[in-house]
Amino acid sequence: MKRTIIDASQLELNDKVVAIKRVSKTVKGGRTMRFSALVVVGDGNGHVGAGLGKAGEVPEAIRKGREAATKNLITIPLDENNSVPHDFVGKFGSANVLLKKAPEGTGVIAGGPARSVLELAGIKNIRTKSLGSNNKTNVVLATIQGLCEMKTPEEVAKLRGKSVEEILG
Repeated sequence: MKRTIIDASQLELNDKVVAIKRVSKTVKGGRTMRFSALVVVGDGNGHVGAGLGKAGEVPEAIRKGREAATKNLITIPLDENNSVPHDFVGKFGSANVLLKKAPEGTGVIAGGPARSVLELAGIKNIRTKSLGSNNKTNVVLATIQGLCEMKTPEEVAKLRGKSVEEILG
């Protein structure tokens, strides 16, 4: 994953709790219950991140998840109609998320976990399909992985030593 360090203090970040799970650990005296929260943060303008927080109480787990997500912010490329530059499959674990470029007016066609990431990233037109695992954590991370590996036509032209017109055909 290519991650650029982003100063989150200068961004107006919104957050969304994707999942809260109660997890237990069996110890000598019985079971200890804790909570795990998956949080996605984004500014709606090409910056998005996800984090997992674990604590004894739900609000504390959400706070920790939000802090972890702001540390993992990535910048994603957007095209002229607030979609992705090209089709791509993001992979994380056994979860695969197909991200398809869409024309203006399509809206966000995505399932729950992927939708949270895309809306907070500022993408307005996209079609997605979750393939493989339905685990919310892995679907969110696969979506972020896919967005992270996207390249703009300018980046591809520079890598190949061609002009943008030659790349776009």
